[in-house]
Amino acid sequence: MSDKSITASKIIEMAWCDKTSFDSIKNITGLSEPQVIKIMQNNLKPSSFRLWRKRVSGRVAKHHKKLNYTNASSLV
Repeated sequence: MSDKSITASKIIEMAWCDKTSFDSIKNITGLSEPQVIKIMQNNLKPSSFRLWRKRVSGRVAKHHKKLNYTNASSLV
C-alpha cells in the first residue's frame, strides 16, 4: 500500500461500496484488483466473501473499462 495509514478495514469499506471502482482503489492505495480480492478473502467470513464476489463480478461500476457514458451517469 502506498499510504501506510490505510488499513485493511478501510480497503474493505471501499471495496464493499458499489460506487468505488477497483481503479479508484488502486489510485488511492496502490493495490491491484487481485490484491484487493485477497484482502477481502482473508478478512471476511467465507459467506460474506462469496456474497461480495457474486455482487462485484462483472459489475460495470467496479471496472472503469466497462463504463460508458450511459452507465456512468447512473453512478452519480
